[in-house]
Amino acid sequence: MAGVPSGNTSGAPRESPSGPVPASASEPVPGPASAGLPEVTFTQQGMWVTEQTVGGGAAYHMPILVHMRGDLDTGALLAACAAVAARHPMLGSVVAEVDTELRLVPGAQVPVREVSISSGPVDSDAVAGDSPPDSSSESGEDGESGERYGRAVQEAVREEILREFDLEKGPLARFTLFGIGPGRHLLLFVAHHLVFDGQSKDILVRDLAAFYNGEPPPPLPAIDHGRAERDRVAALLPGAREFWKPRWRDPGETVVLGRALRSRRAGEGRVLRFTVDPSITPRSPSVPSLDPPSASVPSSGSSSASVPSSDSPSVSVPSSTPSSSSPTQPPGLTRFEVLLAALHTLLLGYGNSAVTTAVDLSTRPPEAAGHIGLFVNELPVASSPSPEATFREFATALRAELREVYRFRQVPLSRAMPRLRPHAALVPVSVSYRTRRDADPVFAGLDTSVEWTVFNHAVRGALHLQCVDGPGGLRISLRHDPETVPDAARVADDLRLLLERAMHDPDLSLHEILENEMGSVTTLTDQVREIWEEVLGISPIADDDDIFDLGGHSLTITQIIARMRKRLDIEVSLDAFFDNPTIAGIVDSLGDD
Repeated sequence: MAGVPSGNTSGAPRESPSGPVPASASEPVPGPASAGLPEVTFTQQGMWVTEQTVGGGAAYHMPILVHMRGDLDTGALLAACAAVAARHPMLGSVVAEVDTELRLVPGAQVPVREVSISSGPVDSDAVAGDSPPDSSSESGEDGESGERYGRAVQEAVREEILREFDLEKGPLARFTLFGIGPGRHLLLFVAHHLVFDGQSKDILVRDLAAFYNGEPPPPLPAIDHGRAERDRVAALLPGAREFWKPRWRDPGETVVLGRALRSRRAGEGRVLRFTVDPSITPRSPSVPSLDPPSASVPSSGSSSASVPSSDSPSVSVPSSTPSSSSPTQPPGLTRFEVLLAALHTLLLGYGNSAVTTAVDLSTRPPEAAGHIGLFVNELPVASSPSPEATFREFATALRAELREVYRFRQVPLSRAMPRLRPHAALVPVSVSYRTRRDADPVFAGLDTSVEWTVFNHAVRGALHLQCVDGPGGLRISLRHDPETVPDAARVADDLRLLLERAMHDPDLSLHEILENEMGSVTTLTDQVREIWEEVLGISPIADDDDIFDLGGHSLTITQIIARMRKRLDIEVSLDAFFDNPTIAGIVDSLGDD
């Protein structure tokens, strides 16, 4: 670890005014027979199988960072961490085989460590680089020594995030309090996704503040979510199988900026962050903005069936020709639905006539509202965007498909399609979306800020959009495989431009949005055309021009194949050109592979 650790780094018990802090590890409590032990959920089972077969690594690490300034009562905070761990037994659990069944059993105690980085200037808000609310330094020192010290803190946090979990013995969560200077602390919490989800972050920080403030929350009722989930899934399973049978097919590849994305593994990643400004205002009364309207969004008979996060705000997309005699206006679209429609439109612009992305959907039941755990299911959403459709029409149609998917949000795809092979990612491109409307919890006597989307330095699949919708806007953390998506900044710029264009005029066709506003977007068809024109020395070449009528032959086709392989990372056979001798035919054949 970078820096010089000091203080209680060994994990030995430490007394505080609020009680003892548990040791950093202990022997797992031996589990009895499976009777009486909580059942794992299907998502936990699938994730455990993935870890055992293909591995998830840091992609399943979920960090959260609390910046603290002021006169911190260190003992009280460490005791509060211990109290949170005791309140939520899921944090101290591991998945184990008991009597041939997977059960949740007690693991090693959740460690609470205090680490002090050697003294020097540092801006704690800049440690994780997640667009802090105040990046100004309060220290009068700067220069090379300050930069070195800042890097030391960053490296210490990075190492703690990447440190492996012992999936067999536990613990699957840990607290680390970094002292980084006078009146400056960072509290880092990291958990494995097996026992933690996005909404659990809010619960953890809220409970932590309550214990620190001397206002412990009321006890939680015990729940066996795995058992209850099995009853719900059993009732939905026949319908889910019928639903997914005609819809699901292996996603194959997704083309992004001329590169074919196939990765569904977990690996080292990079991150690029940007914010969609919620203050974008409409140009006319018939054009939506990102500000939520007062109109409600209909749900399909369930309070949580309308959006991935049940409290996601909606975006009104009214009729372009409203009148008392006009048909009923389309229902309002949520911000999530607008974002997903924009992403699918962007992927159309990149050359994908058929688009499949995965979305994380909440499966948290009302009785688990205050519980930390894993209440998420990843499901695919597919579309075939027509370039002639307006954005309003496409987004409304995609919304209808989403609502159909939501009916079976409780059923993992692997249960409905049992031949599905384990992958860290369901498809190469995925989205997670969470809404935060409440202010950050208050820690008495401290100036605190919370980083909700701290990067874990990994990615599942090739491209993942982690979105947090809050008062400051829709903040998007674009996590990507640097080898397959080297120009993530361009993807971010394209998506941001497309969203702005669609918000200001949703009655433009997708073709107009991509052509007029997205000048930087080059479709796969255009990239293939460019190669044909280079090799054949002819310009322009139409989509339906026959390569042999243009003077092409085996040698020129071989040259085209070589350039497509090198430049676009796409493999095309010689026979494909004889079967499909036009640009349109070659591009269509790629979608059939």
